[in-house]
Amino acid sequence: MTQTCNVVVLISGNGSNLQALLDSQTPEHPLRISAVISNRADAYGLERAAQANVPTQVLNHKDFSSREDFDAALIQLIDQYQPHLVVLAGFMRILSAGFVEHYQGRLLNIHPSLLPKYKGLETHRRALEAGEPEHGCSVHFVSAELDGGPVIAQARLRVWPNESVDTLAHRVHELEHQIYPMVTRWFAEGRLRLATQGAMLDGKLLPTNGYVLNT
Repeated sequence: MTQTCNVVVLISGNGSNLQALLDSQTPEHPLRISAVISNRADAYGLERAAQANVPTQVLNHKDFSSREDFDAALIQLIDQYQPHLVVLAGFMRILSAGFVEHYQGRLLNIHPSLLPKYKGLETHRRALEAGEPEHGCSVHFVSAELDGGPVIAQARLRVWPNESVDTLAHRVHELEHQIYPMVTRWFAEGRLRLATQGAMLDGKLLPTNGYVLNT
């Protein structure tokens, strides 16, 4: 029998990627979300977790005088659940090097661009303004660099002529909901790991842009 992979999810907002992960849980799936933690008490993702009977916690970053103090308290809170994996799902905080180091190799993030392009915010607008023929999202192991760390997988789509930021964002969101459950399942099944040279799937080093899902 496959050992359960205990997961803590960090959110700041709506939690649509959290919902995709919750929906992916099945009796034969080793991934189990044991807690959802938010830095915002008004994050709708907390409601999603509660509806799925998953414990929730709120840790307000405004209650701390420094990023390092907040991250230290966050580590203490997360570690109460003894997670094998920590998943960032719209967690709008830049993490300290100490936090990233503590969870090295078991900290994942999803970013709405084809990394290394368009790190940071407003990725869809920037991709459209640059006239990109394709766009998408990337799941990666987290490093101390903003939106850095080895890419595990990317989902790509063709940009439509005269596409708006809103339609592109919606289409990329749908890809996120496909690719994040896929990658977290790889990790839960023991197929995915972080090695010195990069992300490895089934014992093989992934290319720099990871596993590519074209749509």
